[in-house]
Amino acid sequence: MEKRILVSGGSGFLGSHLCERLVAQGNDVLCVDNYFTGRKRNIAHLIGKPNFEAMRHDITFPLYVEVDEIYNMACPASPRHYQHDPVQTTKTSVVGAINLLGLAKRTGAKILQASTSEIYGDPDIHPQTEDYWGNVNTIGPRACYDEGKRCAETLFSDYHRQHDLRVKIVRIFNTYGPRMLPDDGRVVSNFIVQALNEKPITVYGEGKQTRSFCYVDDMVDALMAVMATPDDVTGPVNAGNPEEVEIGELARRITDKVGAAASIEYQESPVDDPRRRCPDISLINKLTGWSPKVPLSLGLDRTISYFRDEAAPGASLHSLGESA
Repeated sequence: MEKRILVSGGSGFLGSHLCERLVAQGNDVLCVDNYFTGRKRNIAHLIGKPNFEAMRHDITFPLYVEVDEIYNMACPASPRHYQHDPVQTTKTSVVGAINLLGLAKRTGAKILQASTSEIYGDPDIHPQTEDYWGNVNTIGPRACYDEGKRCAETLFSDYHRQHDLRVKIVRIFNTYGPRMLPDDGRVVSNFIVQALNEKPITVYGEGKQTRSFCYVDDMVDALMAVMATPDDVTGPVNAGNPEEVEIGELARRITDKVGAAASIEYQESPVDDPRRRCPDISLINKLTGWSPKVPLSLGLDRTISYFRDEAAPGASLHSLGESA
């Protein structure tokens, strides 16, 4: 049955792919975004479709619409962007969650929170399971995002307990793919843009820190699978690729694929940068049968191809993310 679905942050990297999939299924999709990091070009191909609507709106202000489901994807997700205005980042996670939970309460909608692996901070256990409470610095430069998302999880859980709201919490691990911003400071886009521009590849620390990389199509599958679970499944649920990759190795893979003879430039690690990050996905697999399907090599090929296609002849890739 066709549903009315609101996607906050719907013109962002992950949100736009989610909107695209939901529209293709025949749902009536309302994309809500203030375009701080989202881009109109990400949803341009959806404009004009009878079951898609875009609204410029900041979720730190109340929103009055009628919907059946809500995906709360709104919040800058890269350190470069969420540290640009840390107070606004926290407000987006906390006040934004309150506003969308209030909307869900009024309309009876089911609501999913796009949480994050940053919940775990610099983890003391590995891989990370959902019952691990994390190791987070509450006053560090990353806290606006980490603690904002942690508080949002608290709000979702309390709205469920106090108001019997149908909620879902998904902790998203590193995700990559087409429509990433070239200047967002995330490792995959950083390395690809640097390699394509024949610049030194910037690796923090010794490059021994690990991440796990999930292709965007797989992550959309995960979000939709969790949203479709029975109402007694609230989460939190990890979603990500359990294949662990050292950052130095990722740099080598990308330069090999691009064909760049790029050097690696080592820099000091950022404050509170996690040493290891890898999800235990046994819970989401048990609940939904989901596991990632796109191997890193194929996902990188698609992402590199996207950035190549986006570059205007003779132009620097860094100019791609400058306008909405």
